[in-house]
Amino acid sequence: MIESLFTDAEGFVRAHGPVAAGAIIFLESFGAPLPGESLLILSGTLAARGEISLIALLVWAWCGAVLGDSVGFLVGRTLGRTLILHHGRRFGLTHERFAKVESVFTRYGPIAVVFARFFDILRQLNGLVAGTAGMPFPRFLLFNVIGGFLWVGTWGLGAWYFAGHVSSISDLAHRLGPWGIAAAVATALCAVGLVLLLARTVPSSAPTDRP
Repeated sequence: MIESLFTDAEGFVRAHGPVAAGAIIFLESFGAPLPGESLLILSGTLAARGEISLIALLVWAWCGAVLGDSVGFLVGRTLGRTLILHHGRRFGLTHERFAKVESVFTRYGPIAVVFARFFDILRQLNGLVAGTAGMPFPRFLLFNVIGGFLWVGTWGLGAWYFAGHVSSISDLAHRLGPWGIAAAVATALCAVGLVLLLARTVPSSAPTDRP
């Protein structure tokens, strides 16, 4: 099954459906070196052709992303940094990679949880690092849910929309005009501002456990 994912990803999704896509995303979010993001984009284009259910894809992808990161968080909290690095060498998890992700979390805090999904390495180690850093689980879960929603919406729903409406993009921009486009950009900026506000207002006090 996994072999077909790398040799024929489109056939893999057709054969196993949105549930399998969600499972692969779960494993990638938990740290496995799998093409979860590429599979989500491909699945979105298949949904645009009517070959799989869009709603099922979005639900399973979101569940896989959130659950995968949550499991990674619990593993990181339970095992701690030292044990994860010791066993992670078997899977290509080096001290340098882990330290790089840690530096991002130290600098950006919960904002890193939201946007880590959009970057390789950060996406795979998001939950593990948050767990070892001692971030409170409710706080992590809140921003994990937001990040999963944005990530699945961007790549899954985005791929579905563009695959089915590429020819109408220029017409849409023409219909919106400069004011409509400006309003869309302002809405996106407001959404980012809301995330930043949440990051500052949600309590963050917790002991840091780094064996």
